[in-house]
Amino acid sequence: HEEERSASRILIEGANATMLDIDFGTYPFVTSSSTTIGGVCSGLGIAPNKVSHVVGVAKAYTTRVGAGPYPTEIHSDLGDAIREAGGEYGTTTGRPRRCGWLDMVALRYACAVNGFSFMNITKLDVLDKLPEVKIAVEYRLPSRGGETVKYFPADLDLLEECEVVYETLPGWQTDISGIRTYEDLPQNAKRYIERVEDLLDIPVRWIGVGPGRDALITK
Repeated sequence: HEEERSASRILIEGANATMLDIDFGTYPFVTSSSTTIGGVCSGLGIAPNKVSHVVGVAKAYTTRVGAGPYPTEIHSDLGDAIREAGGEYGTTTGRPRRCGWLDMVALRYACAVNGFSFMNITKLDVLDKLPEVKIAVEYRLPSRGGETVKYFPADLDLLEECEVVYETLPGWQTDISGIRTYEDLPQNAKRYIERVEDLLDIPVRWIGVGPGRDALITK
């Protein structure tokens, strides 16, 4: 509070994803705390009107550790290849993470709950070798006659039932790990990022292209 009153710049970083939030996640497959923006206020005692910007951090694909519904999970060797390329193993447990395509239904939900100002899309380079990449744009519910929904179901039974509607984009099949400017990215990589922006209606400000601290593109 003293730092805030002295006009210091304060950065607060969350450790767990929105879908693990005790209130807004896929209960009971959640953690025991508030991992969304509300946790900044309730956990640190910071007034809501003191938060100036909220940056959403999302991988260019999705991952999950352990059980729980995961509509865009890739059940093939491709999922294994993404896991290996991205080093997707639990930091402390070493458990392999489940891997899947970017899920815009879940990500839009995260944006609504947190009020993201900008997005930081990380690990775009993990998709470098793929001839095509997919983005989940909505879900389909067979029990409702194939009705499509663009919202994230609160009912886990419905979520388990969901079939995913994908958009397929061409891959870039180029090593982008050494690129540091947006203009130098392959056209198809830029097309992927711009489609994410269109679907979220939130600007992507940063793009991660490798594990190093300098492997970051500012758009």
